[in-house]
Amino acid sequence: VQLQASGGGLVQPGGSLRLSCTASGIIFSINDMGWYRQAPGRQRELVARITIGETTNYADSVKGRFTISRDNAKNTVCLQMNSLKPEDTAVYYCNKGRGRLYSWGQGTLVTVSS
Repeated sequence: VQLQASGGGLVQPGGSLRLSCTASGIIFSINDMGWYRQAPGRQRELVARITIGETTNYADSVKGRFTISRDNAKNTVCLQMNSLKPEDTAVYYCNKGRGRLYSWGQGTLVTVSS
């Protein structure tokens, strides 16, 4: 299983980024998928989940600012992040949205700073 996240970078507060994650080695369409993040000195947390039926759930801290989507034909899950805040700074990862998770990929670093 490989989970390859990309799209991170340095952005000013209030800016936007779009993250993508491509999964290989799994039957993507039968898995709920999620985006997680880990900030320095903090535990990894789930920030957004999309089910196989495309129902979405968000952590309170990102609700209304982040949007998760999936493309089963491309084995890809995306995270559109708007109105970014310094506290969104973290390494972002994708994985299953629930249950026993796959091994973590490298993640993509998002830095929100002026």
